[in-house]
Amino acid sequence: MSDYAKLASAARDAVAAASSVCREVQQALEQVRQITKDDKSPVTVADFASQAIVAILLQQSLGDIILVGEEDSKFLREPEHAAHLEAVIQAVRQIVPDISEHDVLAAIDTGAGDTHHPSFWTLDPIDGTKGFLRGQQYAIALAYIEQGTPVVAAMACPNLPRDFSAPLDTPDSQGSLYYTIKGDSVYELPCTDITATPEKVLRLDHEAGQPISICASVEKAHSNVSNTDRILTHLADRGIPAGEPTRLDSQAKYAVVARGQADAYLRLPTKKGYVERIWDHAAGSLIATEAGAFVTDMHGHALDFSHGRGLEKNLGIICAPPRIHGLLIGSINELDITGPA
Repeated sequence: MSDYAKLASAARDAVAAASSVCREVQQALEQVRQITKDDKSPVTVADFASQAIVAILLQQSLGDIILVGEEDSKFLREPEHAAHLEAVIQAVRQIVPDISEHDVLAAIDTGAGDTHHPSFWTLDPIDGTKGFLRGQQYAIALAYIEQGTPVVAAMACPNLPRDFSAPLDTPDSQGSLYYTIKGDSVYELPCTDITATPEKVLRLDHEAGQPISICASVEKAHSNVSNTDRILTHLADRGIPAGEPTRLDSQAKYAVVARGQADAYLRLPTKKGYVERIWDHAAGSLIATEAGAFVTDMHGHALDFSHGRGLEKNLGIICAPPRIHGLLIGSINELDITGPA
């Protein structure tokens, strides 16, 4: 097994384990809320438990790691959040039965890794918090970055059906898990059974004359809808109509584009100075790229993950198969969209 294959296997197993715990927490939303007296606590518990589980399992498989995660344990160490801490510990114990409070907190704080290293892991333990709370789409997204470029990715979408005809606003019983190595294929498995035979994901380019289906956030504030509408109107005026948008939360949008369920994912800046976080795009962008899509910023520049925890040198995100990507970038240039409307 190559070094990258070993990393991909460890990443796949880690996000699968985290997804199983997140599914349990999501299914017990009201119970967790009653324990913690906090309406948003289920996603908080799942977030911390997911990061702890991924850190622990990566360390078990690979030894010492550098992990850049979204969370740290400060919140859980505060006395007024003791109920949250206990709920997180119990969630982690579903995977690591005898783990102590100290080791759970230490695992969460593994995510304080330094991005100045030439290679490191980055994790979004729960991407799509509002989708999680609605009982809809979210993702556990993990990537290994080497010299500023994601080279290994694994992403669990616990509620995402592999059947395109199934609704996206209700949880799927198996979910979908994707993993890949740069320069290789993307593989898909059910989240609930990583021993199943993986299937290759390979999307085809958009056919001329077909409507363009945009994969959009349920939360419209996540992208600049005004500029998106301008781009789609511009294309429609040139005989390329817009199809019905596919709406869902999280980096699951990258997977939906990767597998051809939607034609494009646009994340345009909504306010001046906003910088995307690396864990929000590292895993999803590699999965979409290796499935045949192009992923750049809104000016066609490659995403640069070498500037700390933010994509400091990039503005917005455009993910689409080659033909559509070119049309979208062309419209942005012709409309002179340089930032928020």
